[in-house]
Amino acid sequence: MALSCLNCDNDNSDDNNTDSDDDNPVTGEYLGTASVSQGLATTTIDNLYLPGQRVAGVGTITAADNSVWTVPAEVNYNNSVFPFAPDLFNPDGIQYSTATEALAAFDDNDIIEIDTDGEVITGYIFADNYFELYINGEFVGKDAIPFTEFNSHIVKFRVSRPFTIAMKLVDWEENLGLGSENNQGSDYYTGDGGMVAVFKDVLQNIIATTGSEWKAQTFYTSPIKDLSCPTESGTTRSSSNCDTASENDGTSFYALHWELPSTWMNENFDTSDWPDATTYTNETIVVNNKPSYTNFTDIFDDPENDAEFIWSTNVILDNEVIVSYTVQ
Repeated sequence: MALSCLNCDNDNSDDNNTDSDDDNPVTGEYLGTASVSQGLATTTIDNLYLPGQRVAGVGTITAADNSVWTVPAEVNYNNSVFPFAPDLFNPDGIQYSTATEALAAFDDNDIIEIDTDGEVITGYIFADNYFELYINGEFVGKDAIPFTEFNSHIVKFRVSRPFTIAMKLVDWEENLGLGSENNQGSDYYTGDGGMVAVFKDVLQNIIATTGSEWKAQTFYTSPIKDLSCPTESGTTRSSSNCDTASENDGTSFYALHWELPSTWMNENFDTSDWPDATTYTNETIVVNNKPSYTNFTDIFDDPENDAEFIWSTNVILDNEVIVSYTVQ
């Protein structure tokens, strides 16, 4: 797809917020496979989680090819059939001091049964900001807080090996359609994502941790200031050449959208040609001040099997990411 764009028309955007800055025009030729939108989305859900520190809104935006996209992602937050994952540490809920305490208090009624003759697996998850966890295509648990404050979860499920872990990860946004928030003195601050997880068997032996052996693909990248900066090679969608600096006016910036395969969460979905997950340090994700992580460093930072934060190739600009891994 070749697209030259300067203030692409967007019927669903706020006319007061999509004027370009004549002194700093944003332009360039886009040669990738994504649909391209420009400016702010139209809010369709004001706030999924009223107690949150930040507003977790949802919106829609029309791209230059007239396709319509939900931002930051289509999620199951209001789907009562998809269970909320039990708390490990929730500033608005239960706050365990240790994983041992959380494990002892776990209600076995919350074990998700996938295979009746399977083994019980325990998962510990910290996501910035939101996750939905599937095992072999079955709902297992979703994040209780879509945006902030930061929280973590413990899940249990009964399954036979091999089994496939698939997760939708969302770096939420206040400026819908523009991958940014009001933070650190900027109205359009480009925050980051990141997810770390550990899975253990019934004897609490580690059977899987997040790392570069996982697969990860981005489906929504924003903000893009210059459409000539993103590149694609095979299935790798890279924005590593793109500017990530925060701005006070990002209303003329762009977003890239790709359609999710309808069966991405299923056991037999083939991710073999997807990019390997990119790993990030604790310092990059900045978790040393978050008790939802630091209370459980014996789990996440096990000295013999350290779990790594993962995301797609750009933890700042990629906002909706699917990750997958098969446990043998």
